[in-house]
Amino acid sequence: MTSLRRRLIILLVVSILGVVGLATFVAVKVLGGPSPELVMGPLAHQIQYMVQLVPGHAQSAGDAPVTVSDRPAAGIADRKHTRVLNEILRHDGLDVSAVVTRNEGRPGMVASVALPDNRWMIVDVPDFGPPRDVWYGLAGWMALIVLGATPVSIYFTGVLVRPLEMLEATVSKIGSDGVLAAVPEKGPAEVRATARALNELSERLKTAMESRMRLVAAAGHDLRTPMTRMRLRAEFLDEDREKWLSDLDELDRIADSAIRLVREEVNQDAVEPLELDRLVRDIEAEMVTLGHAVSVDHLDKVSVKAGALGLRRALRNLIVNAATHGKNCTVSLSAQRGQAVLAIADRGPGIPPDLLNKAFEPFFRVDPARTQFIPGAGLGLAIAKEIIERYGGTIRLENRPSGGLLQTVVFATV
Repeated sequence: MTSLRRRLIILLVVSILGVVGLATFVAVKVLGGPSPELVMGPLAHQIQYMVQLVPGHAQSAGDAPVTVSDRPAAGIADRKHTRVLNEILRHDGLDVSAVVTRNEGRPGMVASVALPDNRWMIVDVPDFGPPRDVWYGLAGWMALIVLGATPVSIYFTGVLVRPLEMLEATVSKIGSDGVLAAVPEKGPAEVRATARALNELSERLKTAMESRMRLVAAAGHDLRTPMTRMRLRAEFLDEDREKWLSDLDELDRIADSAIRLVREEVNQDAVEPLELDRLVRDIEAEMVTLGHAVSVDHLDKVSVKAGALGLRRALRNLIVNAATHGKNCTVSLSAQRGQAVLAIADRGPGIPPDLLNKAFEPFFRVDPARTQFIPGAGLGLAIAKEIIERYGGTIRLENRPSGGLLQTVVFATV
């Protein structure tokens, strides 16, 4: 019961039911029937008249029937009504005793009055109270309230949570560029206001993303011009010429990586089912051709949904990273409970545990002193993570107990 819609529906139905139920209960109690004094008063006068007339009265066909018995009427004695009736009779000066009993098996009460000749006169007591099945009627009344309140609550709850549903739907459609999809500005005032705010936020995000991309791309391109001039001047240097050229190569790699990172965010290939085992086999053959120490352990036949060019670039970055920094690497692919698990293990020094969470940051280096010996700009893992997560996958780094780094990529299979 975590849905806000369901909670609001239940809250509205329970509130309506509680208010109406309480009002009905109070009404039943207040209007449930007259007090014993009001019922027994007229009855006492009726009994008084009947007692005064019985001894010397000759019955005729027009008389109301009066039941006389040797014993009081059977039933369950009602002490409260009996006490009130006797008090009224004594107050009226009639020295008789009476017993009020409730009928067994049927509604209503009867009064048994002791006559002077030791017989009992049985008189029906008028019942002014509510019907005995009033609680069944109340239950039916509550059921009707629930049936009527539920659709009303569902409708108004839908109106209340519509802006939240719009927000949820819009956020779920955020692209890999971080821009929100346009939301139609229609409906009630609150919904239109929410849609307008989301569209304004989308425009700001789009402007910020485009500005960042232009800035990185411009910086990469602008670096090319001074680096070209520096390279030309370095050609005429005799002292430290190789160091100058090495530094320029490093700057050139950084500029190229930055431009590739921007292009990766802008130019995205179409998502389609890919045979991941075949893709890994092609990359392994390519790496071996380039002289990298890459081997395949085992490859299960699995397919995933991703962009062919982007995923190839990401996996190539991971394998090159393992083969370069880890001396050699072994790749394995297995299908586990609807997931494709790609493991890339190397035999290098690994990454210190306190730096594992920083490995995907741009320009990350475990040991900056190794920059001059190992080519790269430190953007390979950042680009790979960006691509893998875009296609719904995850990547995890951990040090192997036997030494080296283990890169694990997980995708849902199709």
